[in-house]
Amino acid sequence: MSNYVEYNDKMAFHPGYYIKELVDDSGLTQEDFAIRLDTTPKNLSCLIRGEQSLSIDIAMKLSRMLGTSISYWLNLQQTYDSLVAEFNSSEILEEEKRVFKSLDYAYFRDNFGLPDLPRQIDEQIKSVREFLRVASLTVFRKRDMAVSFRSCADGLNEANVIKANTMVQIAINEALAADAPKFSRNKLEAAAQYALTLTCNHKEFFPLIRKAFFEAGVILVVLPNLSGSKIYGATKKIGNKFLLMVNDRRLYSDTFWFTLFHEIGHIMNGDYGITFEDEKNGTEDAADKYAEDALIPPDAYNTFVASNKFNLYTIGQFAESINRDPAIVLGRLQNDKKVLFTDWQLTNALRHRYKVKTK
Repeated sequence: MSNYVEYNDKMAFHPGYYIKELVDDSGLTQEDFAIRLDTTPKNLSCLIRGEQSLSIDIAMKLSRMLGTSISYWLNLQQTYDSLVAEFNSSEILEEEKRVFKSLDYAYFRDNFGLPDLPRQIDEQIKSVREFLRVASLTVFRKRDMAVSFRSCADGLNEANVIKANTMVQIAINEALAADAPKFSRNKLEAAAQYALTLTCNHKEFFPLIRKAFFEAGVILVVLPNLSGSKIYGATKKIGNKFLLMVNDRRLYSDTFWFTLFHEIGHIMNGDYGITFEDEKNGTEDAADKYAEDALIPPDAYNTFVASNKFNLYTIGQFAESINRDPAIVLGRLQNDKKVLFTDWQLTNALRHRYKVKTK
């Protein structure tokens, strides 16, 4: 640490710079000067080198020894600290610019109403920083910043990490603003059962399940996808309530319901974090099993699969028998490799794109 700093044509000196001049002019050794100042030689040496800030105690002793005011010495420290902070802020901004390259300002402008700031990178960064409520965008480089990345973190590059953290931060901020009641596992189980009765209600289901989850202490947030985040969903305990987030990439009549119940499974299993694309581990397998069994009763599904007859009529008939949207059955059959993903006749006939207002 230097006892002076230069930045933007400005210079500020640490109080230790002036103390050294006083020692030199006094004709005393630093040790003798320290004794007269009623401090230790080590403390005085650290001050002179600018390695520690001037305390109120030393400022008071200097004022008594030299006949100056306490505020004179404290103002020197404040001026020095302010210029150091300004210098550090500029360095942080340069780091933020590197992080910002991984983000798309249009995502925030178009989806969250941030101002249009063409080619004004510094202002765009400031706007995004304030929207996300962080001191610096550099915090989004940290894996497990707000929620666990589980085992998939090793397969992510820095841009993926930044985007994943950003999406979760948006969802957390929304959840923090929601005055939800205390989480109740029993109420969530009831809300999940209620949600299953709405899988065929393609137009009105979302506000209904969001309300039911809210009353159980779970804030359901659907966010516009931030390309490259690789997120399917996320869960986080926030105080005495829970966040359950999915992105709008999964808003099809098969993938939405599976993702939703997968994340419910994580909450039920007490395992919170981000679900990434193609992630496989014990906790993900357990959440998958919860979703599979909740969406399609296992015994009924096994009986249907044993028939080995999978067409538009049989899938629709089976789905009706268990009161589920046929696309949920089709998605399960495709995942289990009973039906090809390239069977476009079935996919186009049964799969729907939901229109859910994300923001």
